[in-house]
Amino acid sequence: MEAVRERDGAVNTASFAVSLEQVLGPGLQPGDAVVLDNLRVHQAAGLAEPVAARGARLLYLPPYSPDFTPIERAFSKLKTHLRTAAARTREALATALQAVLAWITAEDAQNWFDHCGCHVH
Repeated sequence: MEAVRERDGAVNTASFAVSLEQVLGPGLQPGDAVVLDNLRVHQAAGLAEPVAARGARLLYLPPYSPDFTPIERAFSKLKTHLRTAAARTREALATALQAVLAWITAEDAQNWFDHCGCHVH
């Protein structure tokens, strides 16, 4: 998990589009797939173009399908670590978040995808 961006407040269509293009986009390679759930901001017009320009594509999960959503398993591991860290300041939270992101491995991600029936190699 590499495309992380901190922000104050809720994510809206504009902020998600910026994150997709400026944070996630530079790391995309031809043939990559960006898997999104059905959050309204993920369905905004114009999101596919910057992804496609890098040779990648957007894939959408079926509506409310946590059993098919590898990110739910990543969030579980992330939340467990953050609870243990007990960060009480923004700086401590940022440090704890970077530590847990380093703790999540490619093997973890592969196992989460496999568990959800998404065989990606």
